[in-house]
Amino acid sequence: MIDGRGIISLVAERQDLDQFRRKHWEGGFEEYLDLVRTIPGVTRNAFERVYDMVLSYGTETYEQHREKRVHYKFFGDPDHNGEDAVFGLDESLGLLVNAFKSAAKGYGIEKRVLLLHGPVGSSKSTLARLLKHGLELYSATDAGALYTLGWSDLSDRNLVHWCPMHEEPLHLIPARFRADISEQLNADRDSGEPQVRIHGELCPFCRYIYHERLKQYDGDWTRVVADVRVKRLLLSEKDRIGIGTFQPKDEKNQDSTELTGDINYRKIAEYGSDSDPRAFNFDGEFNIANRGIVEFVEVLKLDVAFLYDLLGASQEHKVKPKKFAQTDIDEVILGHTNEPEYRRLQNNEFMEALRDRTVKIDVPYVTRLSDEIKIYEKDYNKNTVKGKHIAPHTIEMAAMWAILTRLEEPKHAGLTLLQKLKLYNGKSLPGFTEENIKELKEQTVNEGMVGISPRYVQDKISNALVAHPDARSINPFMVLNELEAGLKHHTLISNDEQRTKFRELLGVVKEEYENIVKNEVQRAIAADEDALKRLCGNYIDNVKAYTQREKVKNPFTGQYQEPDERLMRSVEQKIEIPDSRKDDFRREIMNYIGALAIDGRTFDYKTNERLHKALELKLFEDQKDSIKLTSLVSKVVDADTQAKIDVVKSRLIRDYGYDDESATDVLNYVASIFARGDVKH
Repeated sequence: MIDGRGIISLVAERQDLDQFRRKHWEGGFEEYLDLVRTIPGVTRNAFERVYDMVLSYGTETYEQHREKRVHYKFFGDPDHNGEDAVFGLDESLGLLVNAFKSAAKGYGIEKRVLLLHGPVGSSKSTLARLLKHGLELYSATDAGALYTLGWSDLSDRNLVHWCPMHEEPLHLIPARFRADISEQLNADRDSGEPQVRIHGELCPFCRYIYHERLKQYDGDWTRVVADVRVKRLLLSEKDRIGIGTFQPKDEKNQDSTELTGDINYRKIAEYGSDSDPRAFNFDGEFNIANRGIVEFVEVLKLDVAFLYDLLGASQEHKVKPKKFAQTDIDEVILGHTNEPEYRRLQNNEFMEALRDRTVKIDVPYVTRLSDEIKIYEKDYNKNTVKGKHIAPHTIEMAAMWAILTRLEEPKHAGLTLLQKLKLYNGKSLPGFTEENIKELKEQTVNEGMVGISPRYVQDKISNALVAHPDARSINPFMVLNELEAGLKHHTLISNDEQRTKFRELLGVVKEEYENIVKNEVQRAIAADEDALKRLCGNYIDNVKAYTQREKVKNPFTGQYQEPDERLMRSVEQKIEIPDSRKDDFRREIMNYIGALAIDGRTFDYKTNERLHKALELKLFEDQKDSIKLTSLVSKVVDADTQAKIDVVKSRLIRDYGYDDESATDVLNYVASIFARGDVKH
């Protein structure tokens, strides 16, 4: 075991002192100008930095329902192993990133509040948290470096008074010189490369010191900037540097000084005036979030007095601290709200100014089953759930029900809600093309904005995990029962009609689960490789003879006889090949085998999905009676039958992810279905 000295040595070997020095660089204003000339990206504004941060993680392009989509890897939270990963929202995230891009280019969005709007539990807060954490990490990289200024104390040169708003050092350059200096800094640089642009004025604190030093140095600007120190700025929400969060509280205990700062009454006696910027704390959320991002939690629940500050901050990029002139800020303002508050905003004529300065980005619930499954598997997997096995399809069935509650009834005649779910999830159905799926989406009005929240499902999965202490595994029925029981007291279900509909959808999911496990048990029973190969060989021999108008040699009698029509049809009927199409199907199989032979490949029944399924179903029908699965219902099982059942159980464990307990449960369940004579053909 490693001792204390060994632990310290381990840390010493892995620490990166050069990186630490780069992150804590400090120098003079002249050195900073040289840095800007070499790396103009250090002067980017907040929107540019956020946009570049998202792109730095890379993108993937794919096509879905004939539409080109971009997946931004940043939202998979790669820095924390997907802890805050967001799934199934590429369309909404594309709109959000496009807003960042437009704002970065100065096209007008930078003067708006970006409002994430959606139902409860749709990942709005997660997106804000991702952006804040991402910006923190990005500021610590070479690509995301930014800098701020401070003033050397005249009596103690080792003491530096840093800007309370972490502002850009180039604000020191007088307005009349900015155009010429920008031109010099951008010289020999193509228009497509990052350009240095100087926007904004000094904060009240720095402005006060700047003018005091100008007076002291008789207007010599060069001597003023000689007193300026510049340092690398690392954004941090915990340290309240460049990352701010504001949320509504009781109106009596909250005022606008939380946004724009307040007077420091202890320093008034020292400086003699409450309008002296040295006697003011520039520590409101707008102040400390300068150069970065500020999140407004449930922004539309704020009192009107706060919204006035929000309007100026978004449109003018200025805030008004008490007793001071308007002060420039450079930050992304990101708010989020739920549907009821947004409807209130729409119906309030006094909030028209805020509506006009808001870019709404809908963040709906996920409507693709595979994405919803990922949400739950992130929290419930082998690494997070210890000592309890989650049976196959448990998460899938819970996710399926959640998706069904969010989908609108399809307008297409004959299409069920479950079929619509499967189409959205990428499954093909006869008569439906990608264009049809796109039309289905376009016909919806509010799909994904209502329904059951993932949080509710997560709560019920958690309940199922602890409510059965003696069970070694949880199965879909345990979770579905929890979901149904919770509907009675669900606070977000507004009426009995909705509650009844959700219960009916649970019935749809249970029926789908029944079909899935019947199919799995059937395939497990028919998973005898040797028997499948023999059946396939027999079928192919007869099909070959039939298509070539030949006879088949009986391996036992040695006599030639007509192809076994009964055998061929018993296989083909399992996949619903009608009599009128049997010849086409048989020729299709022979052509497929011939094409493989031309390519020098050997035929394997597994490579033909339809034939594989037909053979499995045929073998299941032939073997189910010999296995006597229904004997499990009566609890009377002889040794020979038990041995065959154990083989099936081992296949369920090996091929489908069951453990011993869940495999036993599913066999008992399917046995009860077979006992009713309800076998899927």
